[in-house]
Amino acid sequence: MLVFWKARVVLLAVPKTGTTALEAALAPRADAAIVNPPGLKHCTVRKYRRELAEFFEQKGRRPMELIAVMREPRDWLGSWYRYRSRPQLDGQPNSTTGMDFDAFVAAHLSDPAPDFARVGSQAQFLQGGVDHLFRHDRMPDLVGFLQDRIGEEIALPRANVSPAGRTDLLPETEARLRRERAADFNLWNSLQG
Repeated sequence: MLVFWKARVVLLAVPKTGTTALEAALAPRADAAIVNPPGLKHCTVRKYRRELAEFFEQKGRRPMELIAVMREPRDWLGSWYRYRSRPQLDGQPNSTTGMDFDAFVAAHLSDPAPDFARVGSQAQFLQGGVDHLFRHDRMPDLVGFLQDRIGEEIALPRANVSPAGRTDLLPETEARLRRERAADFNLWNSLQG
């Protein structure tokens, strides 16, 4: 999470949406950069409003605009699956090594989801709403917005990129994902304009 006091914006770090690259490019310019622990770095809208807004917004005297990035839900899950397949996680409870994407998605939809498939939901993360929600596949829109607000040119590095891998789904798994994660797909579809 990055706070830009003069620009009056807070960039929330939705996991697996390019926020590590944004952090690398923007943290030196931010007035506050919360990069650890992960529970604060990836502070949800609700948590920000409940626990941090009063502090950063000086008890309502200096309102801040919330900004976030959303990734297409299936692609977002694919990034999690590939990220957790990297060799550093072999043998760990959150490793996806040795399984295909279809099995990962089925596990993600189970209740409770096993450690390797417990990744949450972008719609839940963003519940409560943000002032500006940008599409991951249109990152130049966010960069342009931030350049205008901050008043500096921004060059995004590649950071925390998931390894390549197949993300095929059986039609019935795809249908179940779209049905059971309708809130994510509905929010994503609202950004199509």
